[in-house]
Amino acid sequence: MSITRRGAHRAVTMTLATMLFVAGAVPAIAQTTARSTNGDRHVTDTFRKPSDAELKTKLTPIQYKVTQHEGTEAPFQNEYWDNHEPGIYVDVVSGEPLFSSLDKFESGTGWPSFTRPLVPENVKTKTDRQLFMTRTEVRSAHADSHLGHVFDDGPKPTGLRYCMNSASMRFIPASKLAAEGYGEYAKLFGGAACCVTASCASRASRPRLPSRRPWLRPSPSPASRACCSGPCR
Repeated sequence: MSITRRGAHRAVTMTLATMLFVAGAVPAIAQTTARSTNGDRHVTDTFRKPSDAELKTKLTPIQYKVTQHEGTEAPFQNEYWDNHEPGIYVDVVSGEPLFSSLDKFESGTGWPSFTRPLVPENVKTKTDRQLFMTRTEVRSAHADSHLGHVFDDGPKPTGLRYCMNSASMRFIPASKLAAEGYGEYAKLFGGAACCVTASCASRASRPRLPSRRPWLRPSPSPASRACCSGPCR
């Protein structure tokens, strides 16, 4: 075989090899890698988002509408807007950790609100121009679930208000984190699950005054914030 023909044959072989590599790599790239936990051990799983038909079966109608079609649940009539128990909130589809009760605050909006994500890598944002306005939509990174929107009128230290839909999330109490496979986050709460303070009880008993920006009141100390994340009883 001549040098010219040998070179052409080699070029064709390399081209075919490249095409096969790309074809094999595309499905691998499409499989989003999500990190889960088992106690304090990190486990890397390949998360495959269920089909639309599977999601309709797995999710409730409101969960499906919110996560898959950018719906919005009613304020003050959702599961977690007034939840004060310590724990974390995970994506209802993938289970990826999203927010912590330690960063939850009373926004007065009727939706669960947070100052920051628990795991920033699990949250992504995009510009939303629906409803004749421009907002910043928040979605989960792995399941691509619609979670809500983030605004820049929140309290310190971030100045952000992550206004989320309860239907997009599942709450895992601090006391069940290890059993549910999220043991690494249990240390964030310490004894907060059993902590009941006078200030916490006072907060729970005082009437809620209508306000457009009630979160501008002074923030509690980190220690009292952890305690006040627990159930007030």
